[in-house]
Amino acid sequence: MTIRVFIDGAVGTTGLEIRERLSGRDGIEQIVLADADRKDARKREDALNSSDFVILCLPDEAAREAVAMIRNERVRVIDASTAFRTASDWTYGFAELEPGQASAIAESLRVSNPGCYPTGFLALVRPLVRAGIVPHDYPLTVNAVSGYSGGGKSMIAEFEDRDTAGFTDTAYRSYGLSLEHKHVPEMQKHARLEHPPIFMPSVARTYRGMLVEVPLPLHAFTRRPSIEAIENTLRDAYKGCPLVRVVPGDVGTVSMEADAGTDRLSLRVFGNAERGQARLVATLDNLGKGAAGAAVQNLNIMAGLDPTAGLIV
Repeated sequence: MTIRVFIDGAVGTTGLEIRERLSGRDGIEQIVLADADRKDARKREDALNSSDFVILCLPDEAAREAVAMIRNERVRVIDASTAFRTASDWTYGFAELEPGQASAIAESLRVSNPGCYPTGFLALVRPLVRAGIVPHDYPLTVNAVSGYSGGGKSMIAEFEDRDTAGFTDTAYRSYGLSLEHKHVPEMQKHARLEHPPIFMPSVARTYRGMLVEVPLPLHAFTRRPSIEAIENTLRDAYKGCPLVRVVPGDVGTVSMEADAGTDRLSLRVFGNAERGQARLVATLDNLGKGAAGAAVQNLNIMAGLDPTAGLIV
């Protein structure tokens, strides 16, 4: 059986990555609008309603408008924007996050793709909160750095196009200093935290790759966990998951490009038992498991296909 897939916003960074992962796959027919037709409302609406699956790679408001245009009740939607990530009537598309999450995705009509930063944060934190190792009311912080492709075409031009007014040769910069980043509600809800984490994002002069870090002052917890218990909890949570792995935290450095060019997510636990401190580190590709790879994984699950088909494991 062939499934028909329409990527709305396929000319953007994430959309192009998804199209590349789907290209040439048996059993998948992509509905592609010509450049002249992409802004034709009728033809776009026809594409949205004649597909088996729609993947939205649009800004939030445009994603909401696209969903409202879908009248065919059989069309299933994967949205890569922030628009529906905390919506109660959408399934959160992080298959490995909770027991039974993949089954929920498989049965859903509406799936919200996780954000890239939340993917790293939640993978590290949610199993520990669920196990009672990290208190749900603890004031967590998360430090993260992404490649500039995460900012889409405008940021790519800013870092690459010397002929534009916005070009910068900055090596690294911090942003989100208002503490109102749009990923924070997603992190809080799906980690099931009482308080929003303090989120400190940044961007570096490298095209792709991401490093997300959560420091834990274990000495401040009422029940002080061991470094081994933390690592074992993460290993148990992701046992048998082909895309999420826990690797030994016995290296001197970790590069943000450690999983660039793949659809993997790697987790590491570093710690100092004597001081009662730990550093949880996740690496992923902001365009892979953090965006396009996650969308393709969700499509595979919803369509009853091999979850890793078309992905770089």
